[in-house]
Amino acid sequence: MRIVAGTARRINLVSPKGLNTRPTSDIAKEGLFNILSTVIQGSRFLDLFCGSGAIGLEALSRGAKQAILVESSRHAIEATLQNIEKTRLAAQLMEMPVITAINKLSANNQIFDIIFLDPPYDTNILTEALQILSTTNLLAKNGTIIAETDIMHKETISLPDVFQLIDSRNYGRTCFLFFNWKAEV
Repeated sequence: MRIVAGTARRINLVSPKGLNTRPTSDIAKEGLFNILSTVIQGSRFLDLFCGSGAIGLEALSRGAKQAILVESSRHAIEATLQNIEKTRLAAQLMEMPVITAINKLSANNQIFDIIFLDPPYDTNILTEALQILSTTNLLAKNGTIIAETDIMHKETISLPDVFQLIDSRNYGRTCFLFFNWKAEV
């Protein structure tokens, strides 16, 4: 696992200990950032369930102006801190549960152009996180939410009424789902 492109290109990253975190493959990560290539420069990026921090750090390496990484697992936090140090990228790590971080960021009137979620595949936490995000102003008006899931689980996601699915891309078993605000009628 490494930074694929940008200012920190080719820096190898540390993976969290244990089997609870599955890093996004370099192929999937490269595909994701090819899709985001026209919007990543200067963006405000929120990486929820960041694991090793690889996605948020990739965003910074490719020109995002801000990346906030959120994680609650001790092993993942340790890996993320090592990766921030290795890359020397100015990521901010919030060591807390995602729902707590969403509420805290919302209370501080933070706004993000891209919100990335990569929760464990075997829980309903993605649906819960999307529901809570739908009640905040964290996503910019023209922003995008990207959820990473397994292709076997993508049909089980319950989408809040205010979001619309605008794209879906598969890379092996990895599926990226892209959402934005529904247009007001």
